[in-house]
Amino acid sequence: MICAYRTDDIRAAEEPLLAAGMPLMRHAARAVAYEVIRELKERHGQASGRRVVALVGSGNNGGDALYALTHLRTRGVHCTALLAFPDAAHAEGLQAARAAGVNIHEATPDTVREQVSKADVVLDALLGIGARGALREPLASIVKAANSAARPAKGSSSSPLCIAVDIPTGISVDDGTLPGEAFRADITVTMGAAKPGLFLDPARPYAGDVRVVDLKFPLPDEPALIALEDSDIAQLWRVPGVNSHKYARGVVGMMTGSPTYPGAAILSVGGALGAGAGMVRFAGPQRLARMVLGTHPEIVTTRGRVQAWVLGSGVDMDDEQAAAEVARRLHESMGENRPVVLDAGTISLAATTELRSCVVLTPHAGEAAQLLSALGETSTREAVEAAPARAARLIATLTGATVLLKGAIDVACAPDGPLYVATGAPAWRASAGAGDVLAGLLGSLLAMWGDELADLGDGHGIPVRLAAAAAYVHGRAAALVSAVQPTPSGKTRGGKPISASDIAAAIPDAVRDILE
Repeated sequence: MICAYRTDDIRAAEEPLLAAGMPLMRHAARAVAYEVIRELKERHGQASGRRVVALVGSGNNGGDALYALTHLRTRGVHCTALLAFPDAAHAEGLQAARAAGVNIHEATPDTVREQVSKADVVLDALLGIGARGALREPLASIVKAANSAARPAKGSSSSPLCIAVDIPTGISVDDGTLPGEAFRADITVTMGAAKPGLFLDPARPYAGDVRVVDLKFPLPDEPALIALEDSDIAQLWRVPGVNSHKYARGVVGMMTGSPTYPGAAILSVGGALGAGAGMVRFAGPQRLARMVLGTHPEIVTTRGRVQAWVLGSGVDMDDEQAAAEVARRLHESMGENRPVVLDAGTISLAATTELRSCVVLTPHAGEAAQLLSALGETSTREAVEAAPARAARLIATLTGATVLLKGAIDVACAPDGPLYVATGAPAWRASAGAGDVLAGLLGSLLAMWGDELADLGDGHGIPVRLAAAAAYVHGRAAALVSAVQPTPSGKTRGGKPISASDIAAAIPDAVRDILE
């Protein structure tokens, strides 16, 4: 897993090292120079003779870049430093850069556009983690000019590689919001530990590929954010053994779909079966059950043991009988400490029902805004999309539930503890019904852990990890079936359109790849 820490934790970790005289800036500068050289060699075959331009601010972040340019000069790289505040640049770093033969200029928008357009690599070192709020002048104009020059008109043969030193200038470090203009990086070389804003929308696309430089910080035991990786998912997955049977693998009950939205039932069941549920008990009306059986003959439509419920995903909550049945199953499950997924229309129950963390809400931004407004926190889809981490935590705190807020980057959280994010999903995943598949997949995972959660009496941090794991597998399945290709900067390219049915069908292959 990748752990990210808040600004205050990073600064507290730095203090004893700085007091002991550890040259953290020199270590950081060498790490930045190493990454630049590696990328230049990969792109051009060699570093010598290439051009690197650094946008340099007044703090230690600017000092990191100046010392990095000094190292690069020894490798024959042509280096230019553009100083945003010439009279306030890091004095020792500037002296070292001058002595090494680095070209020094003031960073005006015109100079930035000229130099960036000719560069092979652009370093952003204008602001560090202490910055707050929207960029003020001259930084806003400098960043805007750099972004424009680094992204030439369509049809251009090349563009510089943009590398942020520690963080992209302009993003909010702790919550990933974008208060104004921000530098668009292909790679972020972050110091000591990752920062939450590098993994959270809407700032995430500005960070590119995140590379952490280990400076041996004594960090807290609990991070602010965790990005799961394959090994973490493998530890959570209940792989059947030689003595396993269908009940041991998890029985998930599903009340999903309606005569109006029968596809939601079919897709959610497909997600549950693809994730490996030992049994799916479908609790919809007979007419709907027959439709689901036509696609998934494995389902069981009789009453019996259930270790987790999925409620919603196409259920018509304006139908009084259906709404009453959903509410009954929710209250019975909570009475037995059984985990529950509330998806789509059933999420509205969270506004009037006291929940616990074994209940997982799966809203998208619009549903999150509606729920927040119902809870007395007036919100809009745009507000949730501008600060998804804040919205997810607020919903969890107000309801007591675990929240999986769906988006380009899925965010999971309980009322307390770290945030979890699931990255790597392609944009092709944004397709009607994809959320239904995710709800079923999550229900299957919760059912695998259902007996343990029932014995614990509450989530104890397990449902939030399972929610993040489900989103991770869902994204991996979408990436597999859309055939996207990763780029050296950590982004994706290419691929093809996919449907929710494609994602459900690819879940077993995604699980296999992760477990291997």
